Amino acid sequence: MSAAIRCTGLSKQFADTPAVRDVDLRVEAGTIHALLGPSGCGKTTVLRLISGFETPDAGSVTIEDLRVAGDGTWVPPEKRPVGMVFQDYALFPHLDVRRNVGFGLADRPTDERARRVKELLELTGLAALGERMPDALSGGERQRTALARALARGSRVLLLDEPFSNLDARLRG
Repeated sequence: MSAAIRCTGLSKQFADTPAVRDVDLRVEAGTIHALLGPSGCGKTTVLRLISGFETPDAGSVTIEDLRVAGDGTWVPPEKRPVGMVFQDYALFPHLDVRRNVGFGLADRPTDERARRVKELLELTGLAALGERMPDALSGGERQRTALARALARGSRVLLLDEPFSNLDARLRG
């Protein structure tokens, strides 16, 4: 089985504070893994390094045999085969739910984009909320919108930074 994610010697420092030191991580394709640890230990930073929202100070990141960071290589987040759900949702406040979910699909034909967005809104229980703006959503609805947006492109790697913390028990299941 090939590695979906491989991090080697991954390190990141913010000012004088080391956030991540020499992280080696291998996640096999088709598996689910969790990063566990106390608040402030670097879990979110590792996810941001993998997804490309932070640049490592040292080490490398490989996603499905494609080096995306390290050894002089840098692939921007939008070019990586990764979907990411952020802890704080990171929804675009000027876009309704439907347009937030479809944001990463702008390069696809209009009918394909509309079909995919409709499918994801139904999957996440948001079909009736497509026209709502993020500030008119509950915390759980915002999280589901962020999850639908992360799933939209069909990336084979999905990173979730505490994505279920605002969902009720039924939806978490």
